[in-house]
Amino acid sequence: MAVPQRQWGTTPSISWTLPTEKEILQNEELTDELKRQGQYEAPGETEKKRLQKSAVEFVKHVCRKNNLPQSIIDSAGGKIFTYGSYRLGAYAPGSDIDTLVVAPRHVTREDFFEHMPSILERMLPAGAIEEMKPVPEAYVPIIKLMINGTDIDLNFTRLAVSSVPWDLDVKDTNLLRGLDDRELRALNGPRVADELLQLVPQKKTFRTALRAIKLWAQRRAVYGNIVGFPGGVAWGMLVARVCQLYPQATGSVIVMKFFRIIGRWNWPQPILLKESEDHPIQARVWNPRLYPTDKYHLMPIITPAYPAMCATHNIGPTTKNVIIQELERGGDITDKISFGKLQWRDLFTKHTYFTQDYRYYLSIISGSTTKEAQASWSGFVESRVRLLVQSLESQGSIAVARLFNKGFAREHRCKDEDEIAAVLHGDMQYQATNVKTETTDNIRDPLHNAVAQGNADAAPVANGNGEPTTNGHEPHPFYTTTYYVGIELAQDSTKKLDVSEQSRDWKENQCRTTNFEEGRNHLNITATRSYDLPLDVFGPGEERPTKAKKKSVTKKPLIPGQKRSRDASGMEQQQKFDQGPFDGPPEERLQQDERSNNGLPNLATMLPPKRVRAELVV
Repeated sequence: MAVPQRQWGTTPSISWTLPTEKEILQNEELTDELKRQGQYEAPGETEKKRLQKSAVEFVKHVCRKNNLPQSIIDSAGGKIFTYGSYRLGAYAPGSDIDTLVVAPRHVTREDFFEHMPSILERMLPAGAIEEMKPVPEAYVPIIKLMINGTDIDLNFTRLAVSSVPWDLDVKDTNLLRGLDDRELRALNGPRVADELLQLVPQKKTFRTALRAIKLWAQRRAVYGNIVGFPGGVAWGMLVARVCQLYPQATGSVIVMKFFRIIGRWNWPQPILLKESEDHPIQARVWNPRLYPTDKYHLMPIITPAYPAMCATHNIGPTTKNVIIQELERGGDITDKISFGKLQWRDLFTKHTYFTQDYRYYLSIISGSTTKEAQASWSGFVESRVRLLVQSLESQGSIAVARLFNKGFAREHRCKDEDEIAAVLHGDMQYQATNVKTETTDNIRDPLHNAVAQGNADAAPVANGNGEPTTNGHEPHPFYTTTYYVGIELAQDSTKKLDVSEQSRDWKENQCRTTNFEEGRNHLNITATRSYDLPLDVFGPGEERPTKAKKKSVTKKPLIPGQKRSRDASGMEQQQKFDQGPFDGPPEERLQQDERSNNGLPNLATMLPPKRVRAELVV
């Protein structure tokens, strides 16, 4: 009698078939490509062990300061938990290690920020700490560390217990009793990571596939929860669901199945790794039948640990469509990889957001007179740009409004208000030539990230110090961060698209918040054509689009009494098929269409779609 196979997830698996030799070879090729792409570099456990010792010493220090009995000091404990991509085993170079210090009830968050920095300096080797910046005022308070070249985000929570032993199981739901929302949210990070790893059949397979999907999502610019795409843990839950459906598959097979299964998922049906569970603490869990706001989640991916939450509530109509399009594209590529027509590196080619995808962009430019003020202000603006995108999506003349998932931080030299105003309108002539433009993900400024990860109810963050840079004599630094929204106009849109009302309302709403300080912070929105984009948004080997030149038509002289022919009037056959990046003789295009359509002409592509030309007004 056959032993019944375990059910992984909420439904039976699709296949328990063992890998073939071909699939094993393809998995080895995928692993080799990921190594070539630098996706297997990871820091050692040394830093984590040192942080663990520091956490225990920190708890003891607070106990002694509070004059607690020696018996309590000895048993108080304290523990370090990692979460995010590092805990899932998909850490990539340049990523942060998300770390949580868990302490007993008599240690407070105030104690953490007051005493933990000095404890770290004393416990770690001299010179190991290259950078340390506490950010206590942010929505997600952290201490940002760089230890021996490794970035670490150190968070804190306390439990309603008298001691935190070294073998504490963070998955125990009884630990949630007596926690406030902030403490619950902090503990949810490692709880989700640990639960997720328990819900996949093969951890090694899961990690290989997750590394590939994360790299693909980053290269295709569909990564980042703040701007409306899935973050690292959300992509991890999607990969885990496919692993549950194919328990015996290799990592390469999971990647190939991933694009077709997730790309054709019946949204808004949620992705669930396990059935929801109840608990006596009665915390709010994701439930569209009880909470009306949950009904509006377009691609709900639900965390497996109690209390269940939607990890993708920021996804809007445009980002959903972009994700589905990219999944379809990824599926087409992996199909060809399976048949040997393409290689794995073709899956990881960079996006064409600036080079091909759009002709019109909105540039949202935030600026400040000091670097620290800009870190806070740009983080707040980043957290709110998606609200502008939502307003644009409701504009009937706009088919697509896609926010790029990174901001571009620049430094300028301005000597008066007029030059600052020019910079805020996109003028690059005052940009500092000796300072490289950086994207916000590469800067990893702790203040910027802490504010950006907040929400509309986030507490205001101190805006830094410094004087306005407008003395009218010597140029002073002026810092900007620009976010780009690619605009695709609807086919029936007008020649002049006016989005000034949406832009003005959004801008005024941000400048009315306590995060904005008159004279120090600035915000503006400008319309930008693709051929006017700054050169620093293009990577190596990429070229900025050029302005299309009008074609001159030489009219043939008419013989008296002869009617002008269609070709003589300038409507040549080549022009009918001329649509920018699809230039080519019509006969070649027709042959290509026939080959891709079982020998029949593809009437949908014989004539090019109408390219909408319009003026964008903000």
